Amino acid sequence: MHPSFQLILGGARSGKSHYALSQGDESSFASRLFLATASPGDEEMVQRIKTHQRERGSQWQTLEAPYHLGEALQGLGEIPKDLLVIDCATLWISNLLCGMGGNALGPSEILLEFEKLFQVLSLIKGKTRLVSNEVGLGIVPESLLGRQFRDLQGTFNQRAAAFAGQVIVMTAGLPQKLK
Repeated sequence: MHPSFQLILGGARSGKSHYALSQGDESSFASRLFLATASPGDEEMVQRIKTHQRERGSQWQTLEAPYHLGEALQGLGEIPKDLLVIDCATLWISNLLCGMGGNALGPSEILLEFEKLFQVLSLIKGKTRLVSNEVGLGIVPESLLGRQFRDLQGTFNQRAAAFAGQVIVMTAGLPQKLK
């Protein structure tokens, strides 16, 4: 367990990202890094990313790492990481599974990427907030790819929850502490 690691779970548009950025203590951190996993695949996504960047403001440094998340964190070197927000694990897993930013990986290779990420996260001294979707509350996906994604996301969330000092689930913009 890593006491300064917080996992923020919830469904789509539940308020996860807003909560990760706005818990009220952000101004107490000398440096704030936002690690984005989204890729601008179409014009709507380009606009969505720009909106999120404006909302974060200039006090946040942004690093885009849609595929090599663990390597991106290792590569930060001497960049202060008083507060690190990773948004979001769900897009990262999708990118790995579908080959957005690299080769498409199989489930066993993605599980290794999870372990690499948690090894790097265990070395971070500052506060880390990781945003991830809860996707296991719906129906069983019809396609193999959909089932693989759902299973990988669930496995990741369980691993992240075990690693986290605090787990929050967001519903309709309201945080509920699970751990």
